[in-house]
Amino acid sequence: MTRATTVRAVLAAAVLLVSVFITLTMSPRLGLDLQGGTRMVLQAKDSATVEADRETTDRTLEVLRQRIDSLGVAEPVLTRSGEDRIIVELPDVQDPRQAAAVIGRTAQLSFHEVLGTAPPGTDTAPETGEKRLILPDEQGTRLDLGPSRLSGAGVKDATAFFEAQQAAGWTVKLDFHKDAGKDWTKLTGEAACHPAGDERRRVAIVLDEKVISSPQVDPSVGCQAGLPSGGTQITGSFTAKEARDLALLIKGGALPVPVEIVEQRTVGPTLGAAAIDASAQAALIGAAATALFITFVYRLFGALAAVALAAYGVISYAALVGLGVTLTLPGLAGFVLAIGMAVDANVLVFERAREECQDRPTRSLRSALTTGFQKAFSAVADSNITTLLAAGLLFFLGSGPVKGFGVTLAIGVIASMFSALVIARALTEIAAGSRFVSDYRGVNGIARPGSVRTWLTRKDPQLFRKPVQWLVISTVLVAVAVAGIVVRGVDLGVEFTGGRLVEYSTSRPVDVETARSTLADAGFGDAEITTAGDGDISVRTGKLDNDGEHALRTALATEGGETTKVRDELIGPSLGDELRRNALIALGVAVLVQLAYLAVRFRWTFAVGSVIAMVHDVIIVVGAFAWLGRPVDGIFLAALLTVIGYSVNDSVVVFDRVRELWAGNRKTPLATIARRAVLQTVPRTVNTGMGALFILVALAALGGDSLTDFALALLIGIVVGTWSSVFTAVPGALVLERTTTAPPPVPGKSSRRARAPRRDLLDNGARV
Repeated sequence: MTRATTVRAVLAAAVLLVSVFITLTMSPRLGLDLQGGTRMVLQAKDSATVEADRETTDRTLEVLRQRIDSLGVAEPVLTRSGEDRIIVELPDVQDPRQAAAVIGRTAQLSFHEVLGTAPPGTDTAPETGEKRLILPDEQGTRLDLGPSRLSGAGVKDATAFFEAQQAAGWTVKLDFHKDAGKDWTKLTGEAACHPAGDERRRVAIVLDEKVISSPQVDPSVGCQAGLPSGGTQITGSFTAKEARDLALLIKGGALPVPVEIVEQRTVGPTLGAAAIDASAQAALIGAAATALFITFVYRLFGALAAVALAAYGVISYAALVGLGVTLTLPGLAGFVLAIGMAVDANVLVFERAREECQDRPTRSLRSALTTGFQKAFSAVADSNITTLLAAGLLFFLGSGPVKGFGVTLAIGVIASMFSALVIARALTEIAAGSRFVSDYRGVNGIARPGSVRTWLTRKDPQLFRKPVQWLVISTVLVAVAVAGIVVRGVDLGVEFTGGRLVEYSTSRPVDVETARSTLADAGFGDAEITTAGDGDISVRTGKLDNDGEHALRTALATEGGETTKVRDELIGPSLGDELRRNALIALGVAVLVQLAYLAVRFRWTFAVGSVIAMVHDVIIVVGAFAWLGRPVDGIFLAALLTVIGYSVNDSVVVFDRVRELWAGNRKTPLATIARRAVLQTVPRTVNTGMGALFILVALAALGGDSLTDFALALLIGIVVGTWSSVFTAVPGALVLERTTTAPPPVPGKSSRRARAPRRDLLDNGARV
């Protein structure tokens, strides 16, 4: 065993030990869509400058934090998003009405002197015509109030308690800060200068422009003496809940600006648990199928790659837990998907090693394997970088759970490279050093070419004699997809249109027509009713507040019995427009970033060919969802950006081989080079695609509604992407190449021709 192999083995063992320790001692942070709870996005309604926005939002966040802490929610999470938004996550909160009522109110508390009463229909002072604050008291008497003399900011503490001795019932006690206490004494002292029973002897306590209490100053208080500055009590026939909520609002303080709920998502705990179980089953079944497949194809080395695949799962999971990444439903799907894609680097290496054994039969197995790792490195690096670019776009341009998918995908890519280039390499190099493994070709799985490669070598199909024909087929496929988009339309989810989508589980089966009739009778005639998984009822409406949702659920319960909310998504219209715009921006940026990267790494013709194939795949996936009537939402966007990364990944592998072969055969026509490159990389494409398909089929079958659409989009994307990387990207590049005839430069050499402005081919790290 060489020193390099020893180093890899020690490094692999160390990383695995740390990963196992983290896995056994730490628990993952589950997002609300997995553990159940409510997530709200609040937005300030008005602000002045950018600086004021940030400052105001930060102050609003602190006020909300105090209020939510008082609600008693376990481990709430509050974070600022952008300049004027606050994300509030409330685990285990299934009915967001109380939380929304408490955290969304501005709680502008103020104390006013009473100038008298005002007759109906008047709101101005009779002497000057100046506009006055006229508000009804607890009995409906219209009070003429003076300017605010004290605000809620002067309140030090607020406590709800039951006053039994004076029969006042539930009361809220206020304690003032020192300076505010002096203002309170002065205000009550001035009111005490009026006779007992006079309206002007009252002090009005106003919350959000509503008089909640307006007591008379006790007759025992002398003029200008005032009440003690320590505090006071608010009475008003409160119930226990009303008194506690009022104390909570006052204690939390006034929000600097009003806020509105622009997004609200509620997930029941059973749905999250079911998603975890389904994803775990899909991961086990898909990973087992992938391991069996790669073992069947590559024999002993395939089995060692399966061991490395298991190590990858442990390392990537430990990285997620150790870094404190919040695992969301799309993120969980990304973790499962990355298992299927993790075999890609191993397949690339093994296929290159097979080529070395086929070209030089007398070569040692260890030497062929080492060369395979060397020659595959360029394609492995390029293909994984394109996937990382897609993951980065998901994180920076996505929202909510989609960001978690981007983080999970990025961690998966890095962990898969480590498992392939360190763990799998150490295991296979150790095995290759064995005489038994080296001598028996049927055991190692590398020394024989493989059935796919043998068939292609025997048939040698002439693929690109007429590249335009392949482009015509791709054009027809795109036309069919566009027809679906035009004829059927794209069913944009609530996330992109705004509105509310609620999914209910009923104790008694309710068919769609019965539910539609019941809700129409209850005043929800415009609601769209469909069935969800396991017979659940899905209701989609336009604008619907929390009280309206409660009424809707109550109406549905008349037919369905006990009705439980499984999932609830509310998106404001302005946020829906923003998310839809961001989705288009994300797709546009993805195309441009991939084009720029490929243009740097390859020829511009190869880059354009790859981007044409990428756009081809995106249109077909969207068109397929249009024809199938499936919703297009944030999770679909995550799948679509993943398809972009996968499509470019496939194209990179093909063009990397074209670049290598063409650089070593300067006089060979590019069409011939492209045919050879495609035939040489087809085994890798097929084997890698099969690994991902096992996982996705398991997700589609077991993952529930949300993950089914995610898996379906990726299934279509991988099949179409495999086709387009060969029959769209390559023919497109060949057609574009007809505009230039300059031969490629020889790697490592410089010539006048190679330095010409229209030079054909840069080595860019290709190993020949």
